Amino acid sequence: MTTPTAPTGKGPSPQGPSAKATGPYRRAQVDPLIGLRAPADPPWDVYLTGTVFLDIIFTGLDSAPVRGTESWARGMGSSPGGVANMATALARLGLRTSLAAAFGDDHYGDYCWDALEQGEGIDLSPSRTVPGWHSPVTVSMAYEGERTMVSHGHEPPPEEPAPECPPRARAAVASLVPGTRAPWIAQAASKGARIFADVGWDDTGAWDLAGLADLEHCEAFLPNAQEAMRYTGTDCPRKAAHALTAHVPLAVVTLGAEGAYAVDGRTGETAEVPAIAVEAMDPTGAGDVFVAGFVTGTLADWPLEDRLAFAGLTAALSVQEFGGSLSAPGWAEIGAWWRQVRSLDRQDPEALRRYAFLADLVPQEAGRPWPLRRAVPTIGFGRSA
Repeated sequence: MTTPTAPTGKGPSPQGPSAKATGPYRRAQVDPLIGLRAPADPPWDVYLTGTVFLDIIFTGLDSAPVRGTESWARGMGSSPGGVANMATALARLGLRTSLAAAFGDDHYGDYCWDALEQGEGIDLSPSRTVPGWHSPVTVSMAYEGERTMVSHGHEPPPEEPAPECPPRARAAVASLVPGTRAPWIAQAASKGARIFADVGWDDTGAWDLAGLADLEHCEAFLPNAQEAMRYTGTDCPRKAAHALTAHVPLAVVTLGAEGAYAVDGRTGETAEVPAIAVEAMDPTGAGDVFVAGFVTGTLADWPLEDRLAFAGLTAALSVQEFGGSLSAPGWAEIGAWWRQVRSLDRQDPEALRRYAFLADLVPQEAGRPWPLRRAVPTIGFGRSA
């Protein structure tokens, strides 16, 4: 089964009136949990903690930089990065998002704070600015559908945890570190949060699931195919997904250009959705956007296949823009994609049916509640009022 044929380019997006923020939360155009909300609910849908980077992204490189030469990029953008990628993606999908992070005491830190709190409506009340600490920076170079990154930063000084941190939330997203426990994960789970986790490459080479101690608190684990196979000792990502359900209720394995595969060990349900082929400008943060889409669908109680399809779609839309955080799509972009693919001739009816659940979700008219910020060449350039 194929996916719908996507448009090859993105035209100018109509700008709607700015939305007014309610407290720290700026309302998105669609609330995917509107039918599930109740007065006694936690104040936040998702809680996150991690490091915020200032990302500087170069695109349009013909090849990887070559030693002893100078390379020119055809495009450049700057945006908040690191955990800001996930936080922004969640907020733009309508989830009330709270972030605990350290911010540098410099212009980069001020920019990232403003972009997240004022620009995206993310709650930063658990966050702090560290005097005398400079913001971590990553330079990302995108070419041939891949990226190479160079980062610099220092660990911020430790801080005593606040009594209400982590705050009550429906869910939390964590990045597991082999051999290390993060106490906040157990604390969040004890307050009723559903924990979604991904993992990075195991530089130790051990690939021991027992080393992912916080996996016991997780509802869902979302590794890529190589990570899943190495952790389970299998030779097939789909086999790996099934093996992971012995350790976590829901396993989602991303398959790159092939899409994603998921197994719910509680019900035995499986789902597989192919990727949407797009021309990628910058893949930075696409994995974070995928997780955000999957978390959104899970909290909204969508069927497993719809969650996978939605996660893949949001990730595909994100790689067509600069940067990891400010490339995340909102509902206006999702709605525009759905209207366009339905308008194209000779679409595969089965492929369109896979995304038919969007019809009851996306805005019926073009427009957006406030102009989405995009990455800009330099800090402060083209800043919206």
